[in-house]
Amino acid sequence: MSFKVALNFEDGVTRVIDCNDGETVLDAAYRHQVKLPMDCSDGVCGTCKGTCRQGKYDLGDEYIDEALTDDEAEDGIILTCQMLPESDVVVNIPAASSLCASGPQSITSTVTGVQALSDTTIELNVKLSEPLAFLPGQYINLGFPGDNDSRAYSFSSLPGSDEASFLIRNVPGGKMSSYLSNTAVEGDELPVTGPLGSFYLRAVERPVLMLAGGTGLAPILSMLEYMQAEGLQQPVFLLYGVTNVSDLVKLDALEAFAEAMPQFSYATVVVNSESGHERQGFVTDHMDAVPFALVEADTYLCGPPPMVDAVRQYFKDSGTEPHSFHYEKFNPSTPKEEAA
Repeated sequence: MSFKVALNFEDGVTRVIDCNDGETVLDAAYRHQVKLPMDCSDGVCGTCKGTCRQGKYDLGDEYIDEALTDDEAEDGIILTCQMLPESDVVVNIPAASSLCASGPQSITSTVTGVQALSDTTIELNVKLSEPLAFLPGQYINLGFPGDNDSRAYSFSSLPGSDEASFLIRNVPGGKMSSYLSNTAVEGDELPVTGPLGSFYLRAVERPVLMLAGGTGLAPILSMLEYMQAEGLQQPVFLLYGVTNVSDLVKLDALEAFAEAMPQFSYATVVVNSESGHERQGFVTDHMDAVPFALVEADTYLCGPPPMVDAVRQYFKDSGTEPHSFHYEKFNPSTPKEEAA
């Protein structure tokens, strides 16, 4: 038996390793040539501290209070030299990946399909040179054929497969948009670096509210793929906002999720007041559609900066504080511009 351990480094890099039953996280990491911070490896110095608030584990009792206090242990602080996973876990490491000899993985992807889903959205499908483990919601840097440049895109597919998909905003004159629209062909090889990012699905233990704008739907789809595969039962509701009706994409996928997962439902919102759509305006105008109390929910928000700012302001003005709030803001001034 083995478990997946996602090591999240402070520079945003994630490395997923296998940890055998009865093996410490530190030993598993070194077996994978990931050199986590350590000194004594005996639970004495505290150098190997990390944080784990997702998954089950045995912290053991072969460490001293000076290395880890009871209060720290209760708050999810762990010693990787003592921690024995009992399920898949996520461990935050307070060090940069470069200091642990573990930068992001670099592999190759091969284009298997490019489809314009709308005037504003392109779907890219690739086959990876090897399966890539990532946390649902994370992204990779995707390169161009024969070019060192890259752009960041969130997966819309299930983690751990050698087939991956992405929703890419069609930006007029954008480098990736132009490539996909004009010159991309099946068989093109694109370099992939990752996974990256702190926006990912945490342990699902309470209702989940998802808010997506435009191609911010991509990481939400990855999360739903994972939830379906894991058979999770908590209520999940998605509010999906776009500018025009024609910008609504992957509705067939959302319908399929709703059929497969009775606890999942969704609603769409269109900004254009002349659209005739059932729900017009912004996502924040329709928060009353959420079928559970916001304060009880873990909230995941992904979209362009104006949407993210509007939702954050809504929570502030309404005095509403979700149980937890995680968001991904795509900044148009960065290479991630075409994912917004």
